[in-house]
Amino acid sequence: MLLQLQQVLPTYFDLSRSLTSEVWGKDLSFQKGELVKIVAPSGSGKTSLIHFLYGLRLEYQGTISYNGNASKDLSIEEFSKYRKSHISIVLQDLRLFPELTVWENINIKRQLNPYHPEAKIKEMAKQLGIDHKLNSLCRLCSYGEQQRVAIIRSLMQPFDFLLLDEPFSHLDNNNARKAMDLMLQEAKSREATVLLADLERIEFFPYTRLYHL
Repeated sequence: MLLQLQQVLPTYFDLSRSLTSEVWGKDLSFQKGELVKIVAPSGSGKTSLIHFLYGLRLEYQGTISYNGNASKDLSIEEFSKYRKSHISIVLQDLRLFPELTVWENINIKRQLNPYHPEAKIKEMAKQLGIDHKLNSLCRLCSYGEQQRVAIIRSLMQPFDFLLLDEPFSHLDNNNARKAMDLMLQEAKSREATVLLADLERIEFFPYTRLYHL
């Protein structure tokens, strides 16, 4: 599995932006199993990059390809099917269902394309300290608890690439480390790539490649 970025630049950025970025306007390739850290100051397009990689937005020049297939050449339905087996994500705005319980929010992803049995939900929830919240509505959970729900949800499907957009912004250092350990365990078992975009370098993410956006 290979992810390639070829001269990718948001359409709303001036071409000069590629002169100071190690990502925008560059040719990059990522193989399965890599741990990629992207340090992205506010306003540099961090969330846009994650959205481009996941196919949520297409306002960019250049090409993003998975295994030689340009994502822009795929229909919405085709790319959705591809994501279901190969790409998972933790979005900055989480996009949970507020009127569903924590369990339902996690299990709905598992049901779409199961990688783990249902029992794994409780195990992971306990590991991240939210097992007592499984029957609570998501809207009644703190933002930090919701972040952990989104993290567990992302691990319910098969994936070769795990995209993370500021996944620890509302977690203290201890809970962030626990969440990172869980994601790294899951990525290692699948030989998957983790691509983490955040405002600063996170010391407990053992990246193999580092870029400044």
